[in-house]
Amino acid sequence: MTDTQMLLENRPPSVATLFLDRVAATPDAEAYRYPVPADSGEGPDDWRSLTWGESSRRVFAIAAGLMELGVRPEERVAIASDTRVEWILADLGILCAGAATTTVYPSTNAEETAFILADSGSRVLIAADAAQLAKARQRRAELPELEHVVVIDPEGALDEEGDGWVLSLAELEKRGEAYLAQHPAAVTDAVAAITKDQLATLIYTSGTTGRPKGVRLPHDCWSYMARAIQAIDLLEAEDVQYLWLPLAHVFGKVLTAGQISVGHITAVDGRVDKIIENLPVVQPTYMAAVPRIFEKVYNGVAGRARAGGAAKYRIFQWAAGVARDYAKATQNSMRLTGTPSAPMGLRTKHALADKLVYSKLREAFGGRLRACVSGSAALAPDIGYFFAGAGIHILEGYGLTESSAASFVNPGENYRTGTVGKALPGLEVRIAEDGEILLRGPGIMQGYHGLPDKTAEVLEPDGWFHTGDIGELSPDGFLKITDRKKDLIKTSGGKYIAPAEVEGQFKAVCPFVSNVLVVGGGRNFCTALLALDEPTILGWAAEHGLDGRPYAEVVATDEVRELIDGYVQRLNEGLQRWQQIRRFRILPRDLDIEHGDLTPSLKLKRPVVEREFAPLIEEMYAGSREA
Repeated sequence: MTDTQMLLENRPPSVATLFLDRVAATPDAEAYRYPVPADSGEGPDDWRSLTWGESSRRVFAIAAGLMELGVRPEERVAIASDTRVEWILADLGILCAGAATTTVYPSTNAEETAFILADSGSRVLIAADAAQLAKARQRRAELPELEHVVVIDPEGALDEEGDGWVLSLAELEKRGEAYLAQHPAAVTDAVAAITKDQLATLIYTSGTTGRPKGVRLPHDCWSYMARAIQAIDLLEAEDVQYLWLPLAHVFGKVLTAGQISVGHITAVDGRVDKIIENLPVVQPTYMAAVPRIFEKVYNGVAGRARAGGAAKYRIFQWAAGVARDYAKATQNSMRLTGTPSAPMGLRTKHALADKLVYSKLREAFGGRLRACVSGSAALAPDIGYFFAGAGIHILEGYGLTESSAASFVNPGENYRTGTVGKALPGLEVRIAEDGEILLRGPGIMQGYHGLPDKTAEVLEPDGWFHTGDIGELSPDGFLKITDRKKDLIKTSGGKYIAPAEVEGQFKAVCPFVSNVLVVGGGRNFCTALLALDEPTILGWAAEHGLDGRPYAEVVATDEVRELIDGYVQRLNEGLQRWQQIRRFRILPRDLDIEHGDLTPSLKLKRPVVEREFAPLIEEMYAGSREA
């Protein structure tokens, strides 16, 4: 039996057990770093630390506090909070009590929050602040099973009801400490009683259509994920991870499981507007992100180069081309020979470009970044090659909420841009006749909560899960995702088009684009709705006589249309005739979560966007032969 097989087969029944093992092994090692804003509200944050031992004391107090409130094994406790260290401590507290965590995005509105709380049967809600509490308070009459709300930041969250319905996290921990004084073995006994098939987490898919579905993930899913991540050496004990992803999302959640198994440090701060400021402070060696972050960084670098004048922008364009060529050459060499290398002339250009451009980019990421993992959506290969050539290695991965997030990931130095890597050990994969990816293994969900018919649609009796994604496997096991099965477009001429592929290529070609949606199903040609990156296009506008105008006015000008048309024509040069974008419209605003255009994990809600901007779509097809 190999070391990997032993690691997986001897995994404990729960991540709660893993946590207790980690605390026992390295109680004094640093576990978490977290920011505390300055008292004045101005100036840099004060970053503080928790050791594994200190973390366990808080986790035990939260677990015992929930027991004191009457929470029993597998009963649900919801968390509605931004990403912060208390989210992780609360989640571990819930798991160590034997209960199950229901995750709620803090951006979720009151109606959908109430639906999730009611559908899950959550007995307690741990809310970030008064704003999250207000959502439950508005709908309290619809939530008879919700017995308490615990507020992390209690300011402004007074118990208006006066019946003990609301208490602070500090109060919960005090009650837990008192409970442990009377029942010292309560938490360890609860952890010892957890079975691998016991429900650990209910994660509601944000979904691109309809009501969210609660994905039932048992304790064994997280224990397996933690050990599988450890087995592939993706993380090292000396790593410092910067965690800002939403922990209500399965991608963020799996990172916490992997950390416990490996034992590295995690710096936690979910404030997206602080990422650029935090990177030089945290100096991470490892970070996970979604493609939109890398796209924004790329657009920002290109925009600053353009603002520096024509000569500086030419240098950037040259360096970007060199980075891509270098990445392709070294990855191809690695695949053929096992050693990354490039021709001498390219190495010379790369060394010069590194001094002029790449080294500054790496410093902006903190200067110590060993690797990034990108997931949740496809990363445009040209953007991936750019960062790879610049020495920022983006390891694309793939998984779904239903598969506990991490099913495939690119393997360290042997990664291949444009693929999502190889299957994690212990996971079976096959490609159906129609190209759909099917998965089977310990990370697959038990099913959708209370929805047996929906479960049966995607989960076969023998355990094979239908992902809904189309993909191809290379002979040596690297997976390439083509598109979502339901998102494939068939033109009226009978040609199939993968819109995500075209959209990704445009993001690599055009440094101004933020979001793009290709339309063409049942039509005789393709069109596109384009949303531009506001800071980047306004920077360009200031240089071209349009300074001071708002975004909506800038993007409506002939100058901007001509600018973007040039990039569309460049895109079309590399596409088959039936894939080409014949017409486009620039949207008067960017697509976002607030308007319902994107899921909280920044996936495009195609039906929503198409409905909202239907007049623009019809306008593009007006007068065509199909009209």
